[in-house]
Amino acid sequence: MTRAQAARSISSDATSAADSDKQILGRKIWRIVPYIRPYRKRALVGISSNMLARVFDLIPFIFIGFAVDYYGDSETEGSLGVLRDFLDENLLNLITTNQSISYGFLIFLGFAGLAIFQGISEYSWQTLGYKVQHDLRMDATRSLIGMEASYYDLRQTGVLMSILSSDVNQLEDVISDSSTSIIRIITTFVTAFFILMMMSWKLTLVLFGPLALIFPMVYFFSTRVQRKYRKQRESTGDINAVLENVISGISVVQAYNAQNWETNRVGNESAEYRNQAIGASKDRNRFIPGLYSVAGIAYGLLVSVGGWLMKEGEISTGGFVTFLLIMTRMSMPLFIFGMLVNQLQRGEAAARRVFDMVDLEPSIVDQDDSTPLDGPITSIEFRDVVFTYPGTKTAVLNQISFNVIQGKFLGVMGHTGAGKSTILKLILRYYEPDSGQILINNRDIQSITLDSVREQLGFVNQDPFLFYGSVRDNVVYSRESSDSEVQAALHLAGADEFVYEMENGVDTMVGDRGVMLSGGQRARISLARALLKKPSFLILDEASSALDAETERRIQENLMGTGSARTTIAVAHRLSTIRNADEVLAMVDGAIVERGVHDELLANNGVYASQWAIQTGSLNREA
Repeated sequence: MTRAQAARSISSDATSAADSDKQILGRKIWRIVPYIRPYRKRALVGISSNMLARVFDLIPFIFIGFAVDYYGDSETEGSLGVLRDFLDENLLNLITTNQSISYGFLIFLGFAGLAIFQGISEYSWQTLGYKVQHDLRMDATRSLIGMEASYYDLRQTGVLMSILSSDVNQLEDVISDSSTSIIRIITTFVTAFFILMMMSWKLTLVLFGPLALIFPMVYFFSTRVQRKYRKQRESTGDINAVLENVISGISVVQAYNAQNWETNRVGNESAEYRNQAIGASKDRNRFIPGLYSVAGIAYGLLVSVGGWLMKEGEISTGGFVTFLLIMTRMSMPLFIFGMLVNQLQRGEAAARRVFDMVDLEPSIVDQDDSTPLDGPITSIEFRDVVFTYPGTKTAVLNQISFNVIQGKFLGVMGHTGAGKSTILKLILRYYEPDSGQILINNRDIQSITLDSVREQLGFVNQDPFLFYGSVRDNVVYSRESSDSEVQAALHLAGADEFVYEMENGVDTMVGDRGVMLSGGQRARISLARALLKKPSFLILDEASSALDAETERRIQENLMGTGSARTTIAVAHRLSTIRNADEVLAMVDGAIVERGVHDELLANNGVYASQWAIQTGSLNREA
């Protein structure tokens, strides 16, 4: 996606957000439907069993009315009288000739049917919700992991984690709870409407007439609260981001006595969430009392008019009792409707964030005609490469050209900000150059599939990242490897000397980000992880900066003794790391100002020689 496309996408998202603020459900939440389709049988079972549960929920009230008329010697009027006669002749006599026992048994069957079908419905919808939740999270995760490095430059981990956890969970609630509530409301109202119409169309109109007032109330509520829920979800991500930063950097927080400052920072984000939540709660609690008021009007009229109709003989006592019981059963879906709208509004806010992540498309992808590498990397060449980081104006690399062939060792040195690490990021295709070419085996890097290039690369970062787990987990990361292969990689990286002295050896836990190890130990474990791949091209980005001189020397001897076919490029501030390189590039402000071997560069008396004199102390001795 280009920057212009991204801008149009943001503009489009803003317009979409404004439009969906005017809708009860919004647009994004409907995108859950395709995730349900693979489980359509489960959804169908959930729908049908929920509908049957609602029908069985109302059946006992009919027979309670019949029983009241039977015990009170009252005749059932209207269509239900016909239904009672039919049941007397065809069903009740099959059970027992005693009608009182028959009514009691049928009431029991109604509750039994409710229990069975309600259980099936809840299991179906809950498991469906968990399955869709998993699929959504995996789609969002795949999209996120597939994004290029620049995507993460200005985004906080806590915000992304909030989307993958709480927002996806919110959508699971929409499926497992909101869907059943919708079916419950529709089935209960439709079934009750037909039953009540059969009993008395006059009372039915009295009951349902005031309920029509609910629809404008729902529209008013939804269009006001949706924006607040969206901001509330965004505030949740901001809180998580701040907390993640505080917890990850707790050593720095305490070293700078910044506990109060960080507490205030969390407090500000939490206050923003609180204010948005209170605003949404205020609107919600104006809506719910309105539902109660409408229900009170409807039920009050029903009792008054129903009593008059019963005196006029238009409805029997049992029929009126059934009417009142069904009326009370309808009150629950009515108030569930209020909670349903509230939940759907929350779901819409979560859906926007989740599906925005699902829709992510990386800008660095394989071209349609890209083909894999055929064998190991035998050469890498930069031709007049120019690169500027997104969001900046100054080029980091200016007309960079060099070539390194199989089995050679290329060193790169320079001051901080000279562009050394950027060269490595371009080889890894974390970014694309603005102009110029990067060639691998004399092929444009963009014509080669990403996976095949990275499979041949071993990368050790200047800030080694270890995952939570054991030493073994971090060395064999994402690969199947034997104990002997792990041991060999640890030996080459100079890590076996401390790993096997630990109580649990390679099964020792390293802690989150490797906090249980020293910087030098983390660097060696990271190097072992790279060497286990047996890469044809090894990339070292200040990999030895945390190592002492003796350890660094032993590792270099190990690497040189076993890597005759391996190509290496190393970025280093400490020149002893690259002293034995076949060629050294000296960089200043994104340009290569010197190149050659160690002795030649010392004789040139330029940038390299100056740094060598400073680091070895010869400058002070000469002075």
